[in-house]
Amino acid sequence: MHMRRIITSIFLTLALLLLPLPDRAQQSSSDKPQAPSPEAKPQAPAPAQAAAPKQDPAQQSDQTIKSVVNLVDVLFTVLNRRNKLVPELERSDFKIWDDKFPQEIRYFSKQSDLPLRIGMLLDTSNSIRDRIKFEQDASINFLFSVLRRNKDEAFVMTFDDEPQIVQAFTGDAGALRDQITKTRAGGGTAIYDAIYQACVKELSHPPRPPGDQPDVVRRVMILISDGEDNLSTHTRTDAIEMAQRTSVVIYSISTSTQWVSLSQTDPSKAADRKYHLTDGDKILQDLAEETGGRAFFPYHVDDLDQSFQDIGDELRNQYSIAYLPTNYVMDGRYHKIRIEVPEHKGYQVRARRGYFARANTPATPTAPSGTIQ
Repeated sequence: MHMRRIITSIFLTLALLLLPLPDRAQQSSSDKPQAPSPEAKPQAPAPAQAAAPKQDPAQQSDQTIKSVVNLVDVLFTVLNRRNKLVPELERSDFKIWDDKFPQEIRYFSKQSDLPLRIGMLLDTSNSIRDRIKFEQDASINFLFSVLRRNKDEAFVMTFDDEPQIVQAFTGDAGALRDQITKTRAGGGTAIYDAIYQACVKELSHPPRPPGDQPDVVRRVMILISDGEDNLSTHTRTDAIEMAQRTSVVIYSISTSTQWVSLSQTDPSKAADRKYHLTDGDKILQDLAEETGGRAFFPYHVDDLDQSFQDIGDELRNQYSIAYLPTNYVMDGRYHKIRIEVPEHKGYQVRARRGYFARANTPATPTAPSGTIQ
């Protein structure tokens, strides 16, 4: 009997030792990597643990550009019936159309203090040989009166057979003067090539304002010529399109009129002077009007200084309107812009006549930031 109890105890002990321990088995299996079962289905994470995917900086930057790339920004001036500047208008005074579609004005401001980036393009061909001294003096006076220290910059390009940058962007009016006085006349005339290259090489990526000034500048071209191109490889359309794409406004000054001094004529009869626009003058007028600028046809030598003064006044008394086109498509097509002042029928708005919508390609680094060209 006693032997039977001993045998039973031994069997019970062995049975207990052979039984698996649940906690120990689970702990052991969790420490080892488990191969996924072919039939196992992945489980969705609990909602509380789900997190929004992070975007890399490049994606965030692209999205930021796309959110503002359709913004069309137009700088313009307003003149009354006497061709005097009108600087006191407000946002409600203006209406704007894009290809005949009315647009909502999103942003409006009066621009009187934008940093200037000026390209001074001087015709040094044979046709203006007897007037080059007047060109030089008036150009120098203009730069010294307009350029503000540590804010505005200009460059000088001459053109005859081909364009040549004789002074790159600088705020030093003395350096600009030194290069202008060295210019000499001779050769043919390549106006369109000069405009095209000035936009591509300099005005498409002008120097940024120093310090904490806003990263917005006014791109301006002063073109002094008789307008008679005979050597360019680019066409007038090419030149205008490049100016529009780089947001450059062209102010042209004609040298085709036979300049005379005031001592040779009667100043009191200035109002009776008649202007006959040559074919070259009409080209200069077209270049200016298509880009939102103005053409000047000085009769007296002294009128040239007045022309430069008028340009300087305009650059300090402008408006800015920005809108998001309701009819915008990224197809590279040209859109016409029209701005009116309905309550003032005699007022004239001078602005670029249109812009090129971006094609469906990544934005180029040289394009003016945040705007359609």
